[in-house]
Amino acid sequence: MKDLLGQAIYDYYTQKKTEPLYTETNLTEIDEMNISYMFRSFKEMPKLEQKALQLAKGKVLDVGCGAGSHALYLQENGLDVKAIDISPKAVETCLLRGIKNVELIDILDLKEETFDTILLLMNGTGIFKELKQTAKYLEHLKTLLAPNGQILIDSSDIIYLFDEDEDGGKWIPTERDYYGELTFTVHYNQQTDEPFPWLYLDYNTLQNACAFNHLKCELIVEGDHYDYLAKITLEK
Repeated sequence: MKDLLGQAIYDYYTQKKTEPLYTETNLTEIDEMNISYMFRSFKEMPKLEQKALQLAKGKVLDVGCGAGSHALYLQENGLDVKAIDISPKAVETCLLRGIKNVELIDILDLKEETFDTILLLMNGTGIFKELKQTAKYLEHLKTLLAPNGQILIDSSDIIYLFDEDEDGGKWIPTERDYYGELTFTVHYNQQTDEPFPWLYLDYNTLQNACAFNHLKCELIVEGDHYDYLAKITLEK
C-alpha cells in the first residue's frame, strides 16, 4: 500500500495542501473527499460521533484513528487515550498534533492491554473487511475489554444502494457473501493505491454476530441516512 490517505492527511497538516482525495468502490462512482474533514472539530462531527465521544469513559482505545480528531478531543477533555492506525503518515500526523499515546499497529496485533472504551468510528465495522471475518475481530476485541468495558462502533446499512424490483425486493449481486462487502480504491496526487476490502454492516447482522460471540449489542442512536451507533459489551 502507498498509504495515500495517510499522505493526504500529512500533507494537509504540514503543508496546508488542499488537493482532494478521491475514493471509489465496486458499487459506487468516484467520490471527492476534502481532507479537511479528517480534522473536524467536535461541533463539526456527525451526531453519531459526538454521542460516541460523550459516552467514552476510562481508558480509551481509538482504533483507526486517522488524523486523530477523536483522540485529540478526548485527550483534551482529560481521558487516557491510546490511538492506533496502520497508516504510518496518519500516525506521524497524530504525533505532530500532540496526541500523547499513538502507535502504528494493526488491531489484531494489539495484545496484553485492556480498555474501558474501544472506539471504532467512521464506519468502524470496515476493519472487519468481510462478513466471515467478523467473528475473528469480535473475539479479539473481547480480549481488549476491561471488566464492564464497552465497544462503541458505527456503520451503515447500504441496502439503499441497490435497485428495487416491482415487489419492493432488492436486486443484490450474488458474487459476494454479503451485500455490505465493498472494495475501496483511493486516488491522490495522481497516484492510485491498492484496492482494499471494507465492510458495511447492518445493525441486525452486527447484533447477530455479537450474540454468536457471547456479546451484548445495543442500538444507541440512528443517523439520518441508514447509519447507526451501537454499544457492545461482554455478556454477564
